[in-house]
Amino acid sequence: MMLSTKSESDITSLAPSSPSRSPKRPVYYVQSPSRDSQDGDKSSSLQPSPMESPSHPSFGRHSRNSSASRFSGIFRSSSGRKGTRKRNDKGWPECNVILEEGKYDEFEDKGFVRRFQAFIALFSFVLLFTVFCLIIWGASRPFKAEITVKSLSMHNFYVGEGSDSTGVPTKMLTMNGSLKISVYNPATIFGIHVSSTPIDVVYSEIVIATGQLKKYYQPRKSHRTVSVNLQGNKVPLYGAGSGLTITPTGGEVPSTLKFGIRSRGEVVGKLVKTTHKKQITCPLVIDILSTKPIKFKKNACTYD
Repeated sequence: MMLSTKSESDITSLAPSSPSRSPKRPVYYVQSPSRDSQDGDKSSSLQPSPMESPSHPSFGRHSRNSSASRFSGIFRSSSGRKGTRKRNDKGWPECNVILEEGKYDEFEDKGFVRRFQAFIALFSFVLLFTVFCLIIWGASRPFKAEITVKSLSMHNFYVGEGSDSTGVPTKMLTMNGSLKISVYNPATIFGIHVSSTPIDVVYSEIVIATGQLKKYYQPRKSHRTVSVNLQGNKVPLYGAGSGLTITPTGGEVPSTLKFGIRSRGEVVGKLVKTTHKKQITCPLVIDILSTKPIKFKKNACTYD
């Protein structure tokens, strides 16, 4: 009893030394949904602020943050009074929600769709252009260059005895002449490039003279006559020379003219081209003493 009892003087002496309490702060309450509201009850309870709660251990930053978070759904009007807001089924004030425009995956989907659309557009363009080129190519096929062998003029023709490069004695033939060829391009939308294979004069399967047409360009819907020089210098005839009869009064040499003509038209630049080839064969007889040109009739040559 003596230990637990203090005298009145002891109490009065301890009173001044005790720290003075700070002025009492105003009490306010935070309205939060009660646990019963989870079961469907919409009633709410008033709880004392953590700053005035006797069981709250401290007044640190954590308590202020937690109390501030509790006020996130409450607002005050300019007059200091609480505004009225609609509340949800749990008692919390309703707030405006900012909705995102879409998921991030949608941007990837849009990029894929755009790339796919670009691919489809490119593919469609290539397909249409290919079809267009095929149509133009098909329309240009009938336009073939028309080739006509006009005449062969002999400038020099000589047959004599001699020997080849190995010393074998045989008849030797020298020939010089010019061949005229007419070329007509009937195409109305494109020109042509004309060239030829070697133009040979053949006697008994031996080429006694040869020449070649120089490549040139011919415009659309145009005629042109070209001249090709044919030459043969000391061509050995070997066994074929025995059948060749040459007299001072003249002689005839049966031979054949063989060559090919190639025409190439560029319809759409170098993307669309049309090419035609003709193999031409003309039989002829060369009079070694005649200076008149050998003219070829229309049906004298074959054009394959």
